[in-house]
Amino acid sequence: MRSVGVVVPTRGDRPVLLRQAVGSVLGQAHWGTLTVAVVVDGDAPVAEVAAGLAGLGDGARRRVLVIPNTRTPGLPGARNTGLDALDADLAAFCDDDDLWLPGKLAAQLRALRRDGGEFASCGIEVEHGSHRVPRLAGTSTVRAADLVRSRMVMVHSSTFLFERGAPRPDESAPGGQNEDWDLALRAAKRHPIAYVDRPLVRVRWGSSHYSARWADRIAGLDWMLARHPELAVDPRGAARVYGQLAFGHAALGHRRAALRWAARALASRPAEPRAPIALAVAAGLVSAPAVLSRLHDRGHGI
Repeated sequence: MRSVGVVVPTRGDRPVLLRQAVGSVLGQAHWGTLTVAVVVDGDAPVAEVAAGLAGLGDGARRRVLVIPNTRTPGLPGARNTGLDALDADLAAFCDDDDLWLPGKLAAQLRALRRDGGEFASCGIEVEHGSHRVPRLAGTSTVRAADLVRSRMVMVHSSTFLFERGAPRPDESAPGGQNEDWDLALRAAKRHPIAYVDRPLVRVRWGSSHYSARWADRIAGLDWMLARHPELAVDPRGAARVYGQLAFGHAALGHRRAALRWAARALASRPAEPRAPIALAVAAGLVSAPAVLSRLHDRGHGI
């Protein structure tokens, strides 16, 4: 039975959610060795984080390591630190505020065997407040063209399971933004991603550190456009990115930039919904947090 290593980055500031996340990974039905590397990014004491995880794992087939981030500060560096520390046949990610639901690992292992690929994902259940919404892709395979046309929120970092030797996170991602989309896109260019169309990971959006860091989100989108020029070629995909840029600038009060990106979004795809939403935020008709809250209740982002 193949061994699996799972990287869980944390800042150490939500110990209850972290313990739940690690417990959900260790609770997976798997006969091989399962090791969780909890990587502490930032100033939180490693010993304190480890104490909060005491009692999880059996020290043999179910192990928990707690280590500091020794690479670039931020999410990609923390993930790569964990990958460096793990000696397993397969690696996976789980954010410290997410949960692996029962059967996640077994279903993805079957999908990898079925497709003969190196990278797998699955559907998610978005939790925001009292709302839980499944997000599925309606397919068993995700190709690069799919990830160009749509960000595919269900291809989430907490769903990733991949072979050693597959692409790793790029630590140059500004503020860690879009490093998971970039990673999935690079993996899909090598081989289609095996996908299980069931909600097997619960993603808790309300506790995200990244959702409203607008300057970082703008920089991350610019970074993606520079790394993957095909994003500007597909009309639907380009309109989505341009609409997101319009919304980010509107959230920061950059009205001219918001108007410029909204115009580009509509030129690429006249039906792009993010453009009028961004213009409404830029005009002060609605706030960016209010828009995000309504979208998140429905399991969607901007």
